[in-house]
Amino acid sequence: MRTSMTTMALEYARKHALDALVIERAGRIVLEEYANGHDRTTPHALYSGTKSFWGIAAVSAQRDGILRLDDRVAETFPQWDVDGWKQRVTLRELLQLTSGIGFGGMGRMVPKYAKALAVELKTEPGTRFAYGGIPLQVFGAVFARKLESRKMTPHEYLQARILDPIGMHIHRWRELSDGTRPLPTGAFVSASEWLKYGRFVCENREQFAECFRGSLANPKYGLGFWLGAPSAPADLAYASGAGGQALYIIPSSQLVIVHFGNSSSYKHDAFLKRALASDEQESLKLL
Repeated sequence: MRTSMTTMALEYARKHALDALVIERAGRIVLEEYANGHDRTTPHALYSGTKSFWGIAAVSAQRDGILRLDDRVAETFPQWDVDGWKQRVTLRELLQLTSGIGFGGMGRMVPKYAKALAVELKTEPGTRFAYGGIPLQVFGAVFARKLESRKMTPHEYLQARILDPIGMHIHRWRELSDGTRPLPTGAFVSASEWLKYGRFVCENREQFAECFRGSLANPKYGLGFWLGAPSAPADLAYASGAGGQALYIIPSSQLVIVHFGNSSSYKHDAFLKRALASDEQESLKLL
């Protein structure tokens, strides 16, 4: 039975070009609604929600001895060692979007690895948060080089190490003109499949704790996940993509929410306020 909380969240989503909304609490779906020709198996673009895969993959690769989050890019690409700022940039800073690379490289403007590696830094590493896709492509270039001995690409590693074990299927990935797949965007998945990923992250939050620590430059962004929201539990993390794509995770409440939409007016804080609101002393446990 829907509570007033889920009803308020659903009403908000409907007003902002809802394609899919699934709310799961403790492994039980408490709300599921689709619109505009979508159902639980319809692939949907994640856009920048794709970024949420790579912090998880990086922590797994660190555990597997493939890389360290505090490796410098210059250790893999010596051309970065001749610039005073570039020689300091770490993989962690790339994933936190604090590497000094400026805004840009999103959507269809995602550069190939070589062009990403050639970019000039705009600010000193670690001092400023700048949203964009280029840092993920630099990370991808390093990750690809470190995986060469295993004859794997970053996407193949992600599939084998994370997605296959949880039974998650990616319908398709975008490809760049050189045949590589971009890291900051480009995944198409269904609501039921992204829910699997959210459930996995929710259940293994402590194992991937490094993904949910903000930086000094931006305490609200970890490794591919946004952190926190007004009046939300402290452990809220979410993936976000253009048009209202979202995967909300609150481990303390065993809550996972998938939202697909197609509206620039959709706001995470506004949706979460309704999804998590108290109604006449009700709490989130009512879900």
